[in-house]
Amino acid sequence: MYLKKINLKNKVALVTGAGKGIGRACSIALAEAGATVIALSRTSSDLNKLEKDIKKVKGKIIKVSCDVMNYEELKQKLDKIKIIDVLVNNAGTNIPEPFEKIKQKSMNYLVDLNLKAAFNVAQLVVKKMLKNKKRPGSIINMSSQLGHVGMGGRNVYNMTKFGIEGLTKGMGVELAKKNIRVNTVAPTFVETPMVKNFFKNKKFKKLALGNIPMGKAATESDVATTVCFLASPASSMITGTSIIIDGGWTAQ
Repeated sequence: MYLKKINLKNKVALVTGAGKGIGRACSIALAEAGATVIALSRTSSDLNKLEKDIKKVKGKIIKVSCDVMNYEELKQKLDKIKIIDVLVNNAGTNIPEPFEKIKQKSMNYLVDLNLKAAFNVAQLVVKKMLKNKKRPGSIINMSSQLGHVGMGGRNVYNMTKFGIEGLTKGMGVELAKKNIRVNTVAPTFVETPMVKNFFKNKKFKKLALGNIPMGKAATESDVATTVCFLASPASSMITGTSIIIDGGWTAQ
């Protein structure tokens, strides 16, 4: 038998930023694949909606209301969890601004959320994984095509996502012998509420889709399916790298 299946039965998967968009989609997909999902979001109402969606696919969910930028709260909440096999390090955002007009407030916020908080979550989870050495760990850091190529008006986002790619390579190399794999998923623009808001600007939408040889945005399902693959033993030889879901953008 050569085909490895995406099976996450008896796995525990933590998803940050689970309440909306890609995080929500990943949570549902992981539940569909058999994982118990620990869904972390700062918005309780979003978690309640997610719980209903996961119950529809007969999945298991543990809701954790927490702001990943509050380290003490984050540590306290994660200390209560005994086992984490999979981390989808997804919480993040973007504040597009021209380079010369980037506000210190915007820059600090994006670095604190997209980079520092992602690092903190990963470190806390790795410590937990190392206590359960017999259980293989998989960490999927949410990156972007803009962790591989530049784009005007998104300089700080570029900076944070290139940082995530660097962190992932370092972690992948260091943790390989400790039974923990670390990779990124790097999507192009995905049909999420945030991107739909960006696409209200028709000029920008035309520019973005014009850069994608396939001529369309990615779906949440495209990203969630790849995350499940990286979370599962089906990808057991893949670490320290990035799966780019960009319709050909970065191939040009």
